[in-house]
Amino acid sequence: MPRSQRFRRLRRTVALLAITVVTVMSIGSCFSAPRYRGPESDHFDGRVFRNQIPIEERGLGDVLRWRLSRDAESWKGYKPTPVKSEVVERVLGEDLRVTFVGHATILIQVAGLNILTDPIWAKRASPLGWVGPKRFTQPGIALEDLPPIDAVLISHNHYDHLSLPTLRELTALGVPLVLAPLGNKALLDRHDIAGAVDLDWWESYDAGENVKITCVPAQHFSGRGTSDRMATLWGGFVIEAPGGPIYFAGDTGDGPHFAQVRERFGPQRLAVLPIGAYRPAWFMRPVHVNPREAAEAHQTLGAATSLAVHFGCFELADEGPETPVVELDAACSELGIDRSVFWTLAVGEARSVPAMAAAERPPVFGGRPK
Repeated sequence: MPRSQRFRRLRRTVALLAITVVTVMSIGSCFSAPRYRGPESDHFDGRVFRNQIPIEERGLGDVLRWRLSRDAESWKGYKPTPVKSEVVERVLGEDLRVTFVGHATILIQVAGLNILTDPIWAKRASPLGWVGPKRFTQPGIALEDLPPIDAVLISHNHYDHLSLPTLRELTALGVPLVLAPLGNKALLDRHDIAGAVDLDWWESYDAGENVKITCVPAQHFSGRGTSDRMATLWGGFVIEAPGGPIYFAGDTGDGPHFAQVRERFGPQRLAVLPIGAYRPAWFMRPVHVNPREAAEAHQTLGAATSLAVHFGCFELADEGPETPVVELDAACSELGIDRSVFWTLAVGEARSVPAMAAAERPPVFGGRPK
């Protein structure tokens, strides 16, 4: 082939690639969340947020490297049937009841309040209904069967944790309050989802006479499109309530935040900890704990009971749907953790969480940030 012809072909190929990249970037920017604007802090530089432990930026090249070299376990044929648990309208006093809806969605019932974490009832974790990670397990409770919901906790804006279709449906059902880390209110306001309140790390909201909810740090990142990475905050939550505090980690890698939560709020009555989306480690570990790290976090938090989430629903990484539970079994055995206090519930399963012994229980609102 003459050199001039090869040059023209190369030029056309480069032009096509450039057009493709521009198109993808343009489409991706349409899905991007509004950028948070506010004063600088130790984790916000005026433009983007940062973790307590800096993470290496992952670009398109890293994603392609992972996708082209995957050694993924199969999810084929995995279709567990949710169990049916009684739906209780409310629990009072020091009682605490949790129902595993699926992925990171938990119904927490405590002190007369019904709280949902990272609710997603959508069939896909995606901005589009026809593409993106699909769910392999149906939600453990139908939306119409939920008891009255008083508050929703959103840990960050990734599609498997902040589902706009689900939040619209919950808004139609009358959910009065959505708590989320800084910057997420603007996205919810844009989509007419009322009741949103932004919280910074260690900022609290009085949710009732005996309940206070505090946003706490996590080791993760945010972004819904191509131009909003780290533009809004991510985090977990501590619910201080009678019977002992409840920790929802959200989506997180390992880091100092587990010890910080223990220091500020004391040992946890219940810790809700993610155990999935951790392979390959070179790509996932900075932002997702593996089962061993989750078991170590259980110990660091001094949790009386822990509940595993973030596995077996969406295929987000290379481990299989049941591998996290197998590896959690091994980690608990190695660390001397009784598996009867680190729960892996079936989708739809509900349990009552024991109250902490009086001698171990921190005072209500004892962790009020200083």
